[in-house]
Amino acid sequence: MERKSINFGYAIVQDRQIDFDANKHEICRAVAVAEPTLNLCISCGTCAATCSAGLFTDFSLRKVILLLKRGETEGLLKEVSKCMLCGKCQLVCPRNVSTRNLVIQISKALINGKP
Repeated sequence: MERKSINFGYAIVQDRQIDFDANKHEICRAVAVAEPTLNLCISCGTCAATCSAGLFTDFSLRKVILLLKRGETEGLLKEVSKCMLCGKCQLVCPRNVSTRNLVIQISKALINGKP
């Protein structure tokens, strides 16, 4: 008698855990020294909700900050370059994060590649 496999609609998904210890946190530390208000950010998303660049692209400053804090810097420079530096996000930030300077410091740190 031949056994047939039954498909129950489930699949084995590859693990999506983030190994924070393996990621590079030097760039985040360098940006935090250059712009200390980075540490005030609570990732509320207000900046992303008012972003002019977000209307035309898939840019999200909230996502950029989260990736930076996680140490996931691959592709981050391309993402940061979408920012138009209009300053709307800085006007609405409830924690008064200097978002324009933050974007500039993130770009500088990523271009230099070191703290």
